[in-house]
Amino acid sequence: MKISLLVTPCDDHNLALAAQIGVEHIVSVYPGLERKTLETFCKRVEGFGMKVGAVERLIPRLKFIHNEPGRDAQIDDFITLIRNMGDCGVPVLCYSWMPDDDWQRTDLCVQDRGGSLVTEFDITRSPNVPTDTGYARSTRSRTSVEQQWENLEYFLNRVVPVAEDAGVKLSMHPTDPPVPVLCGQPRIMIHPEEFLRQVKLVDSPANGVCFCQGTFASCEQEIDLPAWIRRLAPHINYVHFRDVVGRGNKFREAWHDNGQTDMLACMSAYYDAGIDVPIRPDHAPTMAGESNEYPGYHMQGRLFAVGYMRGLMQACSARRLDESDRRNQ
Repeated sequence: MKISLLVTPCDDHNLALAAQIGVEHIVSVYPGLERKTLETFCKRVEGFGMKVGAVERLIPRLKFIHNEPGRDAQIDDFITLIRNMGDCGVPVLCYSWMPDDDWQRTDLCVQDRGGSLVTEFDITRSPNVPTDTGYARSTRSRTSVEQQWENLEYFLNRVVPVAEDAGVKLSMHPTDPPVPVLCGQPRIMIHPEEFLRQVKLVDSPANGVCFCQGTFASCEQEIDLPAWIRRLAPHINYVHFRDVVGRGNKFREAWHDNGQTDMLACMSAYYDAGIDVPIRPDHAPTMAGESNEYPGYHMQGRLFAVGYMRGLMQACSARRLDESDRRNQ
């Protein structure tokens, strides 16, 4: 597994911190359609001894999710991004099928351990969107579940062959919060079962899954995460490592070591399944001295998360070596 990090803000200080804690891959938010922009960012990151391992977040997508006017032009832009990534050697493009804004919460400053701040979702309250998403509340007409699946198949048929040719792996992120309807809009890509359907729409190594533990952990129906990691293993090409407390219509983010999930069991499942992909901490708490301008994406909590993840990874590696030694005796 390759520890990756989305750095906010992406300044030299934070890139240096990432390099110092052993991060291998930096994640880029949507860089636009000029290849030079992505190329320049890749060179900047390489100057700190790391590589750009993925692009995700803020990627324009709502026209092709809803089959609105301009759908094909927006897919063409997505294809341009794929080709630019291939030219720059960036291997993973993480996107979602969230049909409204980006991920949503109803409170962005709930107190957690020691007064740290986390986000919360409570379906009885109006959704709030983190300030860095760049999305405005949509007033579009509702798109049914069946229409969304048809639109997804159309999209995948267009983009997967391009991704194969470019050497880029597409990684579908689950819908967050994982509720079937939000503000009247039906939603898909919630339960892991739907990801089995997604990868069958276009059978290709380039049509893969971002296994976001926190989203799956907050589904209304309790999900056996290690079992699903093993079941989806052939299709997992990116991992978001985070945790929550609660599920369904009400949950909050949690420290990586203080949520409801057996995080060691999940990490062990990746190792046991032979999964070796970029893995990044996601939605870490905001700590003392941080502004909470970017809920879930400030730096200090993610530094803690990387250390916690590295400890779990070393424990898994040591266990596998010990088991191998015993077999060879």
